[in-house]
Amino acid sequence: MEAGEFTAEELTRACLDRIAEREEVVGAWAYLDENLALDQARALDAKKDAGETLGPLHGLPVGVKDIFDTADMPTECGSEYYAGRRPLEDSAVAALLRRAGAVIMGKTVTTEWALTAPGKTANPHDSKRTPGGSSSGSAASVADNMVPLSIGTQTGGSMIRPASFCGVFGYKPTFGSIPRCGISMLARRLDTIGVYGREVEDLALLADALMVHDPGDWDMRSSPGQELVAALEERPADPPRLAFVRTPAWNEAEDDMAKALEEYIAGLGDRVREVELEGVFADIVPTHRTVMHANVAANLGEAAEKAPDKMRKETMERVDAGNAIASADYIRALGRAEAQAQALDRLFDHYDALLTPSAAGQAPVGLGFTGNHVFNGMWTLLGVPSVSVPLLKGTDGMPIGVQVIGRRGEDAKALNCGRWLWDRFEKTG
Repeated sequence: MEAGEFTAEELTRACLDRIAEREEVVGAWAYLDENLALDQARALDAKKDAGETLGPLHGLPVGVKDIFDTADMPTECGSEYYAGRRPLEDSAVAALLRRAGAVIMGKTVTTEWALTAPGKTANPHDSKRTPGGSSSGSAASVADNMVPLSIGTQTGGSMIRPASFCGVFGYKPTFGSIPRCGISMLARRLDTIGVYGREVEDLALLADALMVHDPGDWDMRSSPGQELVAALEERPADPPRLAFVRTPAWNEAEDDMAKALEEYIAGLGDRVREVELEGVFADIVPTHRTVMHANVAANLGEAAEKAPDKMRKETMERVDAGNAIASADYIRALGRAEAQAQALDRLFDHYDALLTPSAAGQAPVGLGFTGNHVFNGMWTLLGVPSVSVPLLKGTDGMPIGVQVIGRRGEDAKALNCGRWLWDRFEKTG
């Protein structure tokens, strides 16, 4: 675009053409207004023609998960409860996207309230399979070349698992890196905004534009920006020190994933050592579940009481599970999470990143279940950065990601490790 080889309008039209060709099969979009997208693109082209300063995302179409408020589009959270809802102003993320020059292409499908009940989206690689959730449309739209970039969120495994199932790069930053003002809150202690792209550099470009402190989000880091694009330009001289972690959830690993990952780890040779998460980590999966469900009940309980007929069965079950948690159990879970976070941090004194599954296996057949998030929730609980790199294939040829976990606040190092793995994969296959 900078060289004048194509315009923002031409790129947007190309994306719209792809959507028109494939949307009936993939079903990635909850809301799409072709004229609105083109109007944004034309305005950006006019800005370029006038010689004005351009943003880092100038003219790039971006899909936005339908839990982010947008002043010019509906935000319905995948729920009948919010059918027809039109926000009065943009969320912080939508405002930052516009400031950076992005074309907000439309709203991508989410599971109801970013929880479990699935939407219409199918996996672009096999329409009989789930794309994962809850950021279903965001991952699928990038995987199917409908948009180059998209925005999602993760409370359990809603960024990383869809990235694995759809075969794209997904990145959940350190907790508190991207402002959450103007999104449908599910769990304040866990909710993390993430990004999708088709290479690691895409993730850095988009995340840099969004890592801006907002005092309206009380949980934000004081200085969230990490200059990720610049960090990726400086390739480390030495290969990374890596640890393979099966996690306490390994008994839920599916055979094809376990075999593919173990073979991949073996192929890395002495660059990686296996490390066990023991002791304080033994109950990390139920700890995440307790924290998540208690927060779900707190945030969705009023809507569930007011209009249970407009809430899907899966959502009501999660609210009921949260209501059954005693306050003392929730407080104990928070204490365990702090101890687990401190123990994990010490591991990074010896390793640059951990390698672990992005999902339990390849995308399951059927659209009624978005997959198992057991290999994701623990990292969300601990607030550490995670990157899914599409390195493996399942027995049916479906994508399987390798998850790269970094130290809290050291996102650039995690992305660099992911890029190192990808470069090596491209050279060796």
